[in-house]
Amino acid sequence: MFGSVYTGLTGMMTFSRGLDVISNNVSNLNTPGYKANDLLFQDLFYNYRMASESGTNNPGSEIGNGVTGDRTVMREGQGEISQTGNSTDIAIDGNGFFILRDGSDIYYTRAGQFEIDEEGYLVDRTNQARVAGFEDGDLIDINVDSLGNNRPQATTEIILTNNLSSEATEHVVNNVEIYDALGASHIINLTFTNEESSWRVTVTDEQDNEIASGGEIRFQADGSPDDGFNRYNFEFAPEGVNSTDILLNFGEPGSFTGVTSFATGENSELKVDSQDGYPSGSLIQLGFDRDGTLTAEYSNGKDDESTQLALAWFDDIQALRQIGSGLFLAGEGNEPTIDVPLQGVMGEIVEKSLELSNVDLTLEFTDLIIMQRGFQGSSQILTTANEMMQQLLDMGQGSR
Repeated sequence: MFGSVYTGLTGMMTFSRGLDVISNNVSNLNTPGYKANDLLFQDLFYNYRMASESGTNNPGSEIGNGVTGDRTVMREGQGEISQTGNSTDIAIDGNGFFILRDGSDIYYTRAGQFEIDEEGYLVDRTNQARVAGFEDGDLIDINVDSLGNNRPQATTEIILTNNLSSEATEHVVNNVEIYDALGASHIINLTFTNEESSWRVTVTDEQDNEIASGGEIRFQADGSPDDGFNRYNFEFAPEGVNSTDILLNFGEPGSFTGVTSFATGENSELKVDSQDGYPSGSLIQLGFDRDGTLTAEYSNGKDDESTQLALAWFDDIQALRQIGSGLFLAGEGNEPTIDVPLQGVMGEIVEKSLELSNVDLTLEFTDLIIMQRGFQGSSQILTTANEMMQQLLDMGQGSR
């Protein structure tokens, strides 16, 4: 009977630990990146007693001594990915852990709740550890200071398209916007004058002052640009700014994807297709591509790419130790495989999103019922054993 008391007590203690585990899981239902745990039930040692009769069919008895729950196992399944709209929130769809570095300390997490600190580093919101990236094969702390502004680019090429009618005497392309070396915008006009065998090009500014003249453009008999006369360079030198050379590109000889010269009467459709200059831009937002590349979007419509995120993966996920705040520590000998997203075993990055907890409430409530009934059953064993011992004591008193 005393053994029954001990056995029942181990059941009550173990089911109580199980309740602690379930309570922690349910409490972290909304914790990003949280991995639920399950208590591992294990039976205790056994007492063996040989049978009094010999023979192989009489092995004796095996009486157990209860249960213990000294170890938990982590559920490795991925939680649901939910959009947050925050540009520095990122989730991993598939394998991988983000790498966080705080001096010599290294942490791993699935909770991509990041922000930019005062020094421009991408850091974890909870403990301010820096997020690691890959650059030239080495781990670095991701810093976005260099992405603060996008430098301007002076216009160096203007690409033209459509038809310049061979029957027209003149055609003017007005209000062509270009940029100088400081990113300032300027308006120029392009005038094309038909001289029968060729076209003369004149460039003027918005005050109709001549910038360049004497350019000659020719076309072949098939209407495509002529070799050696399909480009025109001129110098643009606004006051107080370094001069730049600008190329007017009319397309390739024999090609009809650029400018053509067919007979279409006095009407020409020649226009500017594109130019490569742009002003300076301020940072609008940061984001991450599927492969973990940090991208910056600027007010001038340009994008810039920077460092790639680094991810870690382990052969033995169960060897990781949870320390709170969504962080994991790797034990000695549990070395990670480090790579970038979409390479090797690593998953892909989902921007403006977070991975939610993988806690399953249905499973937790089911386990809760089991823990409650198990605790009640174990306590009933103690009650029954106590009543039996009390009955034995009462028998002793009755014999006096």
